[in-house]
Amino acid sequence: MNDPAIPSNANALLREQGLKPRKRWGQNFLCDRNALDRIVRAAVLQSDDRTLEIGAGLGSLTRSLADFCSLVTAVEIDPLLEPILKKTLQNHPNVRLIFDDFLKLDTPSLLNEAFKDRSGMVVANIPYYITTPILERLLSNKHSIRRIVLLVQEEVARRLCAPPGDEDYGSMSVFAQYHAKVSPLFKVSRNSFVPVPEVNSMVIQLDPYAAGAIDVKNEDVFFRVVRSAFGKRRKMLLNALLADFGKEGKSSLEKAMDDAGIDCSRRGETLSLKEFATLAECIGHLGTA
Repeated sequence: MNDPAIPSNANALLREQGLKPRKRWGQNFLCDRNALDRIVRAAVLQSDDRTLEIGAGLGSLTRSLADFCSLVTAVEIDPLLEPILKKTLQNHPNVRLIFDDFLKLDTPSLLNEAFKDRSGMVVANIPYYITTPILERLLSNKHSIRRIVLLVQEEVARRLCAPPGDEDYGSMSVFAQYHAKVSPLFKVSRNSFVPVPEVNSMVIQLDPYAAGAIDVKNEDVFFRVVRSAFGKRRKMLLNALLADFGKEGKSSLEKAMDDAGIDCSRRGETLSLKEFATLAECIGHLGTA
């Protein structure tokens, strides 16, 4: 019964502790040995690697990771799962459990503790509602991370991987693709989880760039332009930018867009990362940032 990757075992472990999965924390536990094996293979773990897992759940992925690397640091927000995790991980002494909210921890300190003097892997099954803040924290500390493998809702995966012009392309797409090479790997059926969620999921891989995917002179201005462009998605780009960069006047923004070679009538979702970078640099030169 200690293997939580078997659905009947997962349910029995929860019943034993008088627990039910909590929606507030997006608790849908992955119980699919094939999916677990594919996730671990995607991480390409070596025996001396160190891995950070966000959301240990019942320990199914934690166990799989611990079989292939030297140390797994697993963060779990729900303290009521501690008895289950101690049971399912009793034969894995190379797992270090932290019962806390990942978003409240100091990310650089956590990564330093998890990886010590080398870059490490991050592997996680994360709920939709915290995907963006988790990615922001991880990619802001990408110098410590060699690879990120995430199981997310399929809708989120499409957004992260979407190219310019795609209906799913947005500020999250630009942020992720600037910081890392984002690759969709494979879908995971909703029936692979306990309890069964309403949507399917997908595993994605992010390989962080040392700097960025493109040359950006000022990242603050760059991401401010991106947020402005997508903040009013249905508006023409010029009108969307005026709400945030209009203190110097419409004519200044028109000049910046002309200098960047971007038609004022275009919409933000049509711009590539390179075009966003060029536009941000031209706006910065005007002093409107």
